[in-house]
Amino acid sequence: MKKYEMNLCEGSLFKKIAIFSIPLMFSNILQVLFNMSDIAVVGKFAGSLALGSVGSTSILVTLFTGLLIGFAGGINALTALYIGSRSDKDLTETVHTAAILSFILGMLLMIFGILFTPQVLRLINTKDELINGAVLYLRIYLLGMPALAMYNFGNAVLSAAGDTRRPLYYLTFAGILNVILNLFFVIVCKLDVAGVAIASISSQYISALLILRLLLKTDSSFGITLSALHMTRDKVRRILSISVPSAFQNTIFAIANLFVQTGVNSFDHIMVEGNSAAQNADPLLYDLMAAIYTACASFIAQNYGAQKKDRVLKSYFISLFYSFMIGLVLGCALYLFRYPFLSLFTNDREVVDAGIIRLSVMALSYSISAFMDCTIAASRGLGKTIVPTVMVILGSCVFRIIWIYTIFAYFHTIQSLYLLYAFSWSITALAQIIYFVIIYRRIGKQPL
Repeated sequence: MKKYEMNLCEGSLFKKIAIFSIPLMFSNILQVLFNMSDIAVVGKFAGSLALGSVGSTSILVTLFTGLLIGFAGGINALTALYIGSRSDKDLTETVHTAAILSFILGMLLMIFGILFTPQVLRLINTKDELINGAVLYLRIYLLGMPALAMYNFGNAVLSAAGDTRRPLYYLTFAGILNVILNLFFVIVCKLDVAGVAIASISSQYISALLILRLLLKTDSSFGITLSALHMTRDKVRRILSISVPSAFQNTIFAIANLFVQTGVNSFDHIMVEGNSAAQNADPLLYDLMAAIYTACASFIAQNYGAQKKDRVLKSYFISLFYSFMIGLVLGCALYLFRYPFLSLFTNDREVVDAGIIRLSVMALSYSISAFMDCTIAASRGLGKTIVPTVMVILGSCVFRIIWIYTIFAYFHTIQSLYLLYAFSWSITALAQIIYFVIIYRRIGKQPL
């Protein structure tokens, strides 16, 4: 194995999953912190309206980026499968086909988002006083979708090979640049929401260029050769069969959260701004836990490809333990330090108090999501994404919509709205676990 790569099919799983995941955690938390810097800078130096404008786009940003991350998750699982089975020809065809598909997806998201941004923001009842700033921020931010797509593609390929350190190095450099540009554009150039959006896309293109440069220069079998850049029909089918449902799962979460945002928007602007501030905790915890889910899918796929069934199940249980503990410990810590955390985004005491309501409900809820998301990742590692997607649609979308128009409509309190997360995660997790048990028992000796 080369210096930055890791053999996922041998050695202590408990240790290797941790070593694999820690750089991913730092990568994910850096992304969160740098994205939070957008909101922190406008909240501190441009006022509460700018904070509300940027915060009002967070669910849409999550929708688009979640789709790209989900698509890359499918690429990660298929790449890891071929690495584990030592199928170099399949691996090369997969990587080159995935690169083209990822770029096309990024371009489509950019075009669609820019064209329909005002309509979507109106659809979720964005406040009139926030709409202009929200449209401006989102349209500029979406110019970075092709770069974000290519970074996630590169990260997925490298992670499948056990290399989670170099993406961290690249992201650290690009993220520091993002913070510097944030401060420059907002404080010096007085660009407010436009400034933080420009800073974000600048860092996205830097990180994408760095990771693509690595894949072009490497002599590993998962590297990119310009002359080999073409799509193979069989690999298009295989990638889409895993990546599209995986991407759709993340999209479903974001769409369901659009209804939640609509419910939040039914309260006054103080509650909306407090929710925007407290909502920054979500990606902080989710993305830390997501590092474990990436590890889970990668370890399971490689060991499935290597026909090591016992390590498949052990990888799932260890990943579930890690992700649950992260959600539980950090959720409680977040509530304990709720005042300093929310003060990062606003100086308004009423907005802080509104944000605390959300944190008080979510603190013990985050750990529940581990049972759902880790099991979805495990099924993806076995090449199964369609049935888990259907379960997500029913449990985390349809159920949430029903909750909003029944429970929330009856009580119409912000607490009754936030409680839908824990209930929807629990129901979906139960169904996902039952499904994983079934497909694990059916595993044959040959890869899918």
